[in-house]
Amino acid sequence: MTTKHRLYGAAPSELQTICEQLALPRFAHKQIAKWLYKRFVTDIDAMTDLSKSARELLKEHCELGLSAPLKVSVSADGTKKYLFRTSEGEYIESALIPDGERMTLCVSSQAGCRMGCKFCATGRMGFRHQLSATEIINQIISIPERDKLTNLVFMGMGEPLDNIDNLMQALDILTSEWGMAWSPTRITVSTAGLAKNLTRLLDESKVHLAVSLHNPFPEERKEIMPIENAYSIKEVCDILRRYDFTHQRRVSFEYIVLEDMNCSARHIKELSRLLDGIKCRINLIRFHRIPDSPFYSPSLERIIEFRDTLTKRGIQTTLRASRGEDIEAACGLLSTAEKR
Repeated sequence: MTTKHRLYGAAPSELQTICEQLALPRFAHKQIAKWLYKRFVTDIDAMTDLSKSARELLKEHCELGLSAPLKVSVSADGTKKYLFRTSEGEYIESALIPDGERMTLCVSSQAGCRMGCKFCATGRMGFRHQLSATEIINQIISIPERDKLTNLVFMGMGEPLDNIDNLMQALDILTSEWGMAWSPTRITVSTAGLAKNLTRLLDESKVHLAVSLHNPFPEERKEIMPIENAYSIKEVCDILRRYDFTHQRRVSFEYIVLEDMNCSARHIKELSRLLDGIKCRINLIRFHRIPDSPFYSPSLERIIEFRDTLTKRGIQTTLRASRGEDIEAACGLLSTAEKR
């Protein structure tokens, strides 16, 4: 059976090719894009400015590609975790985080992950497959809060820069005038430090960047983040110094604080040296326990002391509030439970 084209996640050039193959009018791809990314159509028959014969051809050869969440877990603090099934039978998660007037969706870019970070439940899964642009955009389109979203963060399952082509296509759909027309300043992409694709993201988009740091010493970082063996955090910082982060675009460093591992005086001193010359902030994160993990979070008082000391050294440092702990909001926990 011939595989149908998926319309959601397609760029105008792809929609144009589909229309040419189906002998539809030349302008039809623009009409379809508007139905998809402006009106969020859920039925091809609803594309009423296309002729009935054109809609029948589209239904015969194409599908929208939307899929609703399988389930949702709701935290006492209002955080929601949506579980989706992918086209290859894997499970991915998106976390919705309300915070006053802000409503942020944390989006996945891969099923599983090949980075192998020791503190991450997704890293334990290993890599399953890349999410298509359709599956990335579906996480945003198919939740009830779609029209209330104020921000997107690519901090869910997977390493976004390890799926660079589909990531860039999704970002193009999100930020282009022909697409959803979001401001890039509403979107943040997180990376563990995949330097080979970092310059492409920075050159071809204006979204904010978050770098998973977690330890400034290469040998210690290797122990918890194997990517340090291939791309050092120093290399990543050297790349960042070539870009301007003083105006609309921001760069931040994510830092999970681990007891007796990365929050001593010498870590503070090395962080100051490593980040010198980069206009940035550090976001401290309390560790969410995952099953059979050897890691622990220090006391809140110890983390606050760590934050205040970094701030006194001239590094803007914030402590991210823990959200959704009662629904296992750490990336990968819900999907691995569903897989079991």
